[in-house]
Amino acid sequence: MDKASLIGIILGFSGLLVGMIFKHVSPVVLLNPAAFFIIMVGTAGAVSIAFPGHELKKLPKLLKIIFTSKGSIQVIDLVPTFVNWANIARKEGLLALEAQLNEVDDPFLKNGLSLAIDGQSPEFIRDVMDEEIEAMEERHLAGAGIFTQAGTYAPTLGVLGAVVGLIAALGNMADIDALGAAIAAAFVATLFGIFFGYVIYHPFANKLKRKSKEEAHVKRVMIEGVLSVLDGQSPTMLEQKLVSYLPHHEREKYFASQGQGGTNDE
Repeated sequence: MDKASLIGIILGFSGLLVGMIFKHVSPVVLLNPAAFFIIMVGTAGAVSIAFPGHELKKLPKLLKIIFTSKGSIQVIDLVPTFVNWANIARKEGLLALEAQLNEVDDPFLKNGLSLAIDGQSPEFIRDVMDEEIEAMEERHLAGAGIFTQAGTYAPTLGVLGAVVGLIAALGNMADIDALGAAIAAAFVATLFGIFFGYVIYHPFANKLKRKSKEEAHVKRVMIEGVLSVLDGQSPTMLEQKLVSYLPHHEREKYFASQGQGGTNDE
């Protein structure tokens, strides 16, 4: 689970509630069904108009991505795999890697290795795999766009909710004592709109974009690994090349796991 997402939401709500208490505002004012309905249902309606149904059906999957940790494959996990493949290719030939295909779970990597084994040119393999990455990034951007738009609509609907509340409050001026409380309640919708827009929806969109960028980075490392194996690079050269994609602390972790420097070329 992505603890950062959960902690962020808890901190967001905590900041709101504690801030209200410090300002001597009772959190009970948030129990405003009309305001909540206007923001949540109104935002859902606006997003439904803005996006086609087949994209909205992906919302559960997008939420799962937001609240789950990194993907199963990371760059540090790929390095020993490609080093092993480079050893096999140099000793037994590229066709010997066909036996490794059944052990590859990632469809993107499996397709790239299959193209290399089939004897496709490096240019063709790079073009195909790059196209897959671009298509993936477009899909991810569309998903993040749903939350970006929700974050844009929610604050505006908060103003709409405040206007509705003010109309109701000013519609009955006879009870002056209750007028102040009614006006204060009218702005709860604005509070909801700003909170959900800038504490929930926009950060959700940013998290999806960041995770998309991380996934694209891993896939580009896969491309370099496949092409390096196809090119017949030595395991040591390939290892040094792929390790350069790792941040410093992960490089130390990798070399420590490999016993002071990784695999030697034979």
